[in-house]
Amino acid sequence: MFSISTLVDVVRIPPSLFGTTLKKAAINILKEKYESMINADLGYIIMIMDAKVDEMGKMIAGDGGTFHKVQFEALTFYPKLQEIVQGEIVDITDFGAFVRIGPTDALLHLSQVMDDYLKSDVKSGMIIANQSGRTLKVGSTLRSRITAVSLGKAAAMGKIGITCRQPFLGAPEWIEEEIKKAAGEEAPKAKAEAS
Repeated sequence: MFSISTLVDVVRIPPSLFGTTLKKAAINILKEKYESMINADLGYIIMIMDAKVDEMGKMIAGDGGTFHKVQFEALTFYPKLQEIVQGEIVDITDFGAFVRIGPTDALLHLSQVMDDYLKSDVKSGMIIANQSGRTLKVGSTLRSRITAVSLGKAAAMGKIGITCRQPFLGAPEWIEEEIKKAAGEEAPKAKAEAS
């Protein structure tokens, strides 16, 4: 889930940036420090959007820079368990596929694609279902549910697991088939009840 988070920090403005506006210097420093960072509480910090910098800074003896308190807004992405996400397959492996959701990739294990025997063809970049003949390939879009999230200190890149084994998940054409099938089953029931 994307959100805008308000954070507070203290930035050191080095003497080399004294000619720049305080706000611009602070935003540049915050971008270097926070953008592309993964935080266990905030998730993925995508970009710094705005900052309010205290004009009155502090100096420390022996340091030529000034220290300013800053309140800033950051665009973040925190994947939540059971959240439905839309993504694109970016890589096929022997054990499944990596699906780009927001700023990161999630693992779709072969066992979580569908109720069918699947074969992963890494050379052609496809996953092929044995009975239904359905396929997934690099570039395919998917609707999936997040089943596992690990953004702690041990996971430097973060780990996200997803599934498509539930109703109305998977490739758009699979979902259309399920909707038509569900609508077709409900229509005879409605006619029988009307009789």
